[in-house]
Order: sequence, then C-alpha cells, then structure tokens
Amino acid sequence: MVQNIKDFEISYSQEILRKGIHLISLSIPITYSFVTKEFALSLLIPITILSIIFDFASRKNNKFRYYYHKIFGKMLRPHEYYDVFTLNGASWVFITAVLCILVFPKLIMVTGFSILIVSDVSSALIGRRYGKHKLFIRKSWEGTAAFWVSAFMVIIVIGLLLNAPWTFFLFGFIAAFVGGFAEAIAPIIKMDDNITIPVSIGLVMWVGEWISVTYLSMPFMDYL
Repeated sequence: MVQNIKDFEISYSQEILRKGIHLISLSIPITYSFVTKEFALSLLIPITILSIIFDFASRKNNKFRYYYHKIFGKMLRPHEYYDVFTLNGASWVFITAVLCILVFPKLIMVTGFSILIVSDVSSALIGRRYGKHKLFIRKSWEGTAAFWVSAFMVIIVIGLLLNAPWTFFLFGFIAAFVGGFAEAIAPIIKMDDNITIPVSIGLVMWVGEWISVTYLSMPFMDYL
C-alpha cells in the first residue's frame, strides 16, 4: 500500500481502521491450516463472487453507491472511489486467496498469505508514520523495512509451530525479502500488492522446496 506520506489520500486514523479490517483476513490462512483444500474453496469461492458483485454494485447502482460511500468512503483509495472497473482491496484479497489455494501447496499458501496480511499492515502504518526515505515511486525504505521484520517474524512463528527444518527458515526469509520488494514495485507495474506479495513469496518458496528436495534431501512442504 501507499507508504509515502505525501502521496497519501486518507487520514491516518482511517488507515488504521482499514488495516484493522485487513487483519481480519488473517483468518483465511489460519482456517486453511486446519481444513481441506476442497472445503476452503467451497467457502472462499462464493465469498469472492459476492465480494466482486458487491464491488460493481457499489459503482453502478447510485443508491447502493451512496450508502456504500457513506459507510466506507473515508477508507477508500481514490481508484476504489472513482474507478468504475477497479476492484477494492478486499475483493483482491479473496481472489488471491482462491488462486493461491488452487496453485500452491498448503504450507506455501499459508505462509505467503500470512505475510501478506501481517506485513502489509506493518509496512503501511510504519511507512506512513515514519517513512522519509523514498523507495521507488510511492514507497519508503522505512515501510519496506517494517515489512521485512514482520515477515521474518511470521516465518519464525510458523516454522517453530510446525517444527520445520532449517530449509524452511532459509527459503522463507529469502521469499519474505523478495516479497518486500514485490510490495514496493506493485504501483510501478500497476498491480495490486495483494497479488504481488503472496505470489512472489509462493514462487520463491516453491523453488526453495525444489532445491531442498533435489540437493539437500530435506523437504519442508509436507510439514503442514
């Protein structure tokens, strides 16, 4: 998300509220840790469809749009407020969750998505409050550093809970580092960071698993 305070459009209090709502999405990887792929998709796919319909209804239907903006308007980014064909962050979270469950093994999805939620919140709040050194277009080094620190903590917590091998920590840290840059370049490549973060982390960890199996005989994918 936007980290450079000069480029920010919503108030800091609304940003905190927005990120507080975003934290609720942490329930997705936590729940998925305990249920099957099929069950998770049976819940997420209908929710995703409803979220997309809700998005377009809030832009196309004047009455619906009025009440939607009255309730959520202060938390919306400019493109979410004005662009008729742009989905809001919540819809992208659900879409990405479905795609990651379909594509990645469970441990990779849970790790990447947990980092998305926790580190996106950390980078946005720290970056906006303390971001003074610009990174790329609309990001700050302070915000990205907060992303890395919180992402490393997520890796450590998951790894310890699962008693994962050292390869999980190694490639998890590398993936988290890449994910921080993926979050920072999202505005440049005009993609939502709810996509760039978990996908980049997932791909790096997938490569890490291949290296772990091929050269170290120490897979970590089956630990969840």
